[in-house]
Amino acid sequence: MPFKPADNPKCPKCGKSVYAAEERVAGGLKWHKMCFKCGLCQKLLDSTNCSEHEGELYCKVCHARKFGPKGYGFGGGAGCLSMDTGDHLQQENAGVRTNGACLEPRVIAKAPPGEGCPRCGGYVYAAEQMLARGKGYHRRCFKCLNCNRTLDSMMHCDGPDKEIYCRGCYAIKFGPRGIGHGGMSSLGLMCDVKDLEWQSDQAPKTTVIDTASIKAPPGKGCPRCGGVVFAAEQVLAKGREWHRKCFKCRDCTKTLDSIIACDGPDNDVYCKTCYGKKWGPHGYGFACGSGFLQTDGLTEEEISANRPYYNPDTTSIKAPKGQGCPRCGGMVFAAEQQLAKGTMWHKKCFNCAECHRPLDSMLACDGPDREIHCRACYAKLFGPKGFGFGHAPTLVSTDAEPTITYTEQLPFTGQKAAKGHGCPRCGFPVYAAEQMHSKNGTWHRRCFSCADCHRSLDSTNLNDGPNGEIYCRGCYGRNFGPKGVGFGMGAGTLTMA
Repeated sequence: MPFKPADNPKCPKCGKSVYAAEERVAGGLKWHKMCFKCGLCQKLLDSTNCSEHEGELYCKVCHARKFGPKGYGFGGGAGCLSMDTGDHLQQENAGVRTNGACLEPRVIAKAPPGEGCPRCGGYVYAAEQMLARGKGYHRRCFKCLNCNRTLDSMMHCDGPDKEIYCRGCYAIKFGPRGIGHGGMSSLGLMCDVKDLEWQSDQAPKTTVIDTASIKAPPGKGCPRCGGVVFAAEQVLAKGREWHRKCFKCRDCTKTLDSIIACDGPDNDVYCKTCYGKKWGPHGYGFACGSGFLQTDGLTEEEISANRPYYNPDTTSIKAPKGQGCPRCGGMVFAAEQQLAKGTMWHKKCFNCAECHRPLDSMLACDGPDREIHCRACYAKLFGPKGFGFGHAPTLVSTDAEPTITYTEQLPFTGQKAAKGHGCPRCGFPVYAAEQMHSKNGTWHRRCFSCADCHRSLDSTNLNDGPNGEIYCRGCYGRNFGPKGVGFGMGAGTLTMA
């Protein structure tokens, strides 16, 4: 059987098939999304504002215009007369897709001469007037005459030709010309090509005046050009009168004033920078910032001779015996001294004698050899040795021979304590700073260990044996605990130790 495609509904507007992804339903018919628009004003519609009439779609306004009642009371407002059938819209928009915004040219009633809008001559009502030069403009007429930019009361300029302009066009047409009057830059040149069209309205040109054309008697005129200086243009410097035009830096010709002018020894004026280069001090610290080098006018030999030199040798200045740095013997000055055990050290010498680590007042340890050490080196050299004194619970020993020996050594020499009053293990007196307590008595801290494996004990793993000794938990269970199946290290094992 030959393939027969499914029949899809046809769009009443264009006659083509309508698929589910783009269909719009109205009046029992299906339309394309772009065909779902008013038949008169071509406005796109949706389900809320569409009206169907004999297979044609209309918006509510056009439907009322074409098929609604006519006569008085049925126009745009009560009392109006509506006889519009929408034929003009159908003729104008035939075959043209628009958004339905039909704007008719606005007819403005002309006002008597001198009373209406200066731009269009129509009446200006209070709701739309914009004021300029005491005259009312329409809001849509209140634009720049040249660029048609919309203006407001903050940016409009009234021209001498009784028109209004924006600030940019006003400056181009009526502003001053020449150097210093261009755009945003104080040095720009203002000379627009439109000057040829506006020569009649051009601002008056300024001419360059030669200040030396009227010569003054010797010693009485301007020191720069020798001309007579009048009161309107004089600038005073060092009791002499200058033309404002001539009051510039001798080297860089920068315009000066009374704040930045410097009188040089050659009876001329300079800016501060040129004065410093020519007459100021030279060398390190006298350039643009502290630490910079000012080399203008100096030779290589003078520069190298003035370059600061730092001598790192602290022993170059010897101190009296017992008063200098304990490490190098040099004189210690206040700017570099470090204090330790009543002695003064150089900051460079204040380091560990073993590892040479730089120290400060928080890290330095004074050794019995009158040297200074860091904490780690001090503990290795002069700290206690044995179990419990390293990185706990490790062993610290700096000797070559191993120190892990568990021989019965007497920690003290001298008379033993009375029976029952001393350490149960060694018999010597136990002082408060080192005592450890158990059920059988008071022990030395170094004697407070397991009697079998010599493991150091504390109050959490101590077990008192029936023989008066102390044990760790493992050795106590091995010596005095139950024996047999079920009492070993794990359930079900056999312990006969």
